[in-house]
Amino acid sequence: MGKSILVTGGAGYIGTHICVELIAAGHDAIVVDNLSRSLRGAIDRIAAVAGRPVEFVEADLRDADAMRSLFAERRIDAVIHLAGYKAVGESSSDPLLYYDNNVIGMIALCRAMADASVRTLVYSSSATVYGEPQFLPMTEDHPLSPTSPYGQCKLIGEMMLGDLQRSDPRWRIARLRYFNPVGAHESGMIGEDPRDAPNNLLPFVAQVAIGRRDQLTIFGDDYDTPDGTGVRDYIHVVDLARAHVRAVDTLADHEGLVTLNLGTGRGYSVRELVTAFERASGRTIPYRIAGRRAGDVGACYADPSSATRVLGWQAERDLHAMCADAWRWQSMNPRGYGGV
Repeated sequence: MGKSILVTGGAGYIGTHICVELIAAGHDAIVVDNLSRSLRGAIDRIAAVAGRPVEFVEADLRDADAMRSLFAERRIDAVIHLAGYKAVGESSSDPLLYYDNNVIGMIALCRAMADASVRTLVYSSSATVYGEPQFLPMTEDHPLSPTSPYGQCKLIGEMMLGDLQRSDPRWRIARLRYFNPVGAHESGMIGEDPRDAPNNLLPFVAQVAIGRRDQLTIFGDDYDTPDGTGVRDYIHVVDLARAHVRAVDTLADHEGLVTLNLGTGRGYSVRELVTAFERASGRTIPYRIAGRRAGDVGACYADPSSATRVLGWQAERDLHAMCADAWRWQSMNPRGYGGV
């Protein structure tokens, strides 16, 4: 029997794809989003891709009255919590913004859930909780030492959920540590639509390919990697979304707390990604080399074997699919949702 799943931040990049996969799996999705970093049009695109609409509630998690009403007026079986700011650089320049939105918002959400006796939660965490890699591939028992307020917020969220579950064993919680989500739905209808300059590599590459930006800047070509550029574990957003559906289904049968890496287990360099995108798009990506950025590491990739064992899930889409789907989204939506 399908469940009714509340997706916080569901109008965002990852949230839209999760809603589509929830519906495909027979569940109902309810989106709550304050639209501070996303657009209402994304909700309409979910319906177009999934074949039926999702309920949308425009509200901020920190609005206690709105959250109380949301839970009181609907059947909600579980929550997938994605809502939060995610720019590492911005978190360093305005840390209080991040602690207020990401940490206080999460506390308010958990209180509203507890009051409504909803105790199943899938939490969007991040590989940034690990900080500088001490060994590769990174397993879930890697030391935790985030290097930005954004990463600290994710770790605080993880710690809170651990304490919450220990205080009340009825809670069923999955903490999912994302590596580098990229790509878009194969329909080209939903994808990553940065409101300002992209914070991540692939959307920046795509904007260069479509002509919105003149060139890509590669920060550092002197790392101890095969071609000198940084290596990351890129995971297709649809694979990532399907892991959340598996987490919801798994938690229905298992009490407790689980922490899992979501990645492919393979790293690709910046130059490899650029070459793959050129092949997928048929466009040349001009770039320049600049010095390393503070805080960047040479290589970072996951050991995702625990997710395979616990969820029965693994990433299926390769780098070519990630680039081809990202290009389809960018070429069909050159100005993102707002340009339609």
